[in-house]
Amino acid sequence: MNLILVIIIGVLTFVGTYMILSKNLIRIVIGTAIYTHVANLMILSMSEFGGKNVPLINGDGKDFVDPLPQALILTAIVIGFAITAFLLVLVYRTFKITKVNRIEALRGEDEDIDE
Repeated sequence: MNLILVIIIGVLTFVGTYMILSKNLIRIVIGTAIYTHVANLMILSMSEFGGKNVPLINGDGKDFVDPLPQALILTAIVIGFAITAFLLVLVYRTFKITKVNRIEALRGEDEDIDE
């Protein structure tokens, strides 16, 4: 289980890095969203999978799932969604004002702005 999770984290990190290093603003936003999922999977991989019961302590209070990673991941999902929404609005406003969605055009380095 952990090997598969590590492979998935590696692939998602590669894809997120590739998307963030691109020149298109939408790809950068998608890469940032992928990074948030990578962070959630890393938190999940650091938690222990051995618990069998729900995180309610009853009886002897042993062998239950640790609720802290679940709470951290839920918080990270909300923060990641908010950041993605903010970046999408920022890219939309930038495109609406400048009519370009490439980094070079925003810097004034790209000669062909119509692409």
